[in-house]
Amino acid sequence: MKLYYSRGACSLSVRITLQEIGIPYEQESVNLKTKKTESGVDYFTINPKGAVPALELANKEVLTENVAIQQYLADEYKATPLLPPVGNFKRYRVLEWLSYISSDLHKSFAPLFNPTISQEIKDQYFMPPLKQKFEWIDEHLRKNKFLMGDQFTLCDIYLFVVSRWLAAFDMDMTLLPNVSRFMTELKKRKAVADSLEEERLS
Repeated sequence: MKLYYSRGACSLSVRITLQEIGIPYEQESVNLKTKKTESGVDYFTINPKGAVPALELANKEVLTENVAIQQYLADEYKATPLLPPVGNFKRYRVLEWLSYISSDLHKSFAPLFNPTISQEIKDQYFMPPLKQKFEWIDEHLRKNKFLMGDQFTLCDIYLFVVSRWLAAFDMDMTLLPNVSRFMTELKKRKAVADSLEEERLS
């Protein structure tokens, strides 16, 4: 199994999932600007979409997209604490959160990372709705240790990764005390700490 990743990108979610389950894997970094892997391979030949993550399986199948990869790993390795089995309604709550993080949170960061958009436009049009989304999550975490209550699941991994990006945009984390507490808590998990160290992010 081989993970194609970019340092600090959303592919960190897959790395943490692999570490949490205890799955051995190889890795290769991808330069998202040049679309070349560290060994010089044209990344489009691996993932035609040109994005990370991509996970090459033992049978040479390549799976992309965080939500799909995380779900596959949890199901394949029967990691039911991270994702309840089919038939358990809580499974769909985890997938509900994963979908929200992917479509609403993750995508909301895209214009903020875009260097062609002025800071004034970012501050006026893109930061306020993102802040509002995180304030809603902060309120949810006020009453819950993790997104699913006391149980750590796949959606917490993904939320941790996208929440890390707030630091790049000078978000006042004192306004998100419960998200801050959540982040501090997750950094103590071995799988998270090891993954951050692997990508030299700690």
